[in-house]
Amino acid sequence: MAVTIKSDREIELMRESCKRLEYVHYELSKVIKPGISTMEINQIGDKLIREQGGIPNFLNYNGYPASICTSVNDEVVHGIPHKNRILQDGDIISLDAGLIYKGYHSDAARTHFVGNVSEEVKLLVERTKQSFFEGIKQAVAGNHLYDISNAIDDYISQFGYGIVEELVGHGIGTSLHEDPQIPNFRQHRRGLKLRPGMTLAVEPMINLGRCDVEWLDDDWTVVAEDGLPSAHYENTILITDGEPEILTLGHYEFE
Repeated sequence: MAVTIKSDREIELMRESCKRLEYVHYELSKVIKPGISTMEINQIGDKLIREQGGIPNFLNYNGYPASICTSVNDEVVHGIPHKNRILQDGDIISLDAGLIYKGYHSDAARTHFVGNVSEEVKLLVERTKQSFFEGIKQAVAGNHLYDISNAIDDYISQFGYGIVEELVGHGIGTSLHEDPQIPNFRQHRRGLKLRPGMTLAVEPMINLGRCDVEWLDDDWTVVAEDGLPSAHYENTILITDGEPEILTLGHYEFE
């Protein structure tokens, strides 16, 4: 496993890439409403990324046909935007996006409410987000990678939700997906020791029902097998000498 340690210059470029991506998410959060199509969201996101001086890193990645992953309700990740997929009151949608700035990647995901969402689903989304923060409490130099995984599992398991196991977080830098892989569920080994300069994309994917998922015929969209809603929350973080720095959060005030 070759895990890269970023230099000070590389960290600055990662910060800039991530700040620009956070702006994209901030602007996209304003357009989520009943009646908009997922293709419109993708088109707005693509334009925002390019206006920020970035390149959409998802577009054509292993053949993925869009710049923004738009996953609605029971779609866990990698939903493909379509002009006929219209958001309805009561839906949730996760937007997963990334960009390349001066050769450095950023990656983040947010799950949004569309209109009036049931309390049960609101809690799923809020707890998925909180599980990220519980996980990165352990993202401290000297700790081990799977301390993050175990903290996410400890928090989520009390609610009886299904933690997706087929998909995990990852390292990030000059490539979108680098070592190491970061599971969101309990591990029986410790994993590598965390060191300052590591940049990681931590991304809990949590199902309201069971953990089981399946791939649709488009070979991209991952859905909850039981058809119940799924939530996704992700940030790119930096391991430091102290607390982790969340590179894709903190520059803009989200509602």
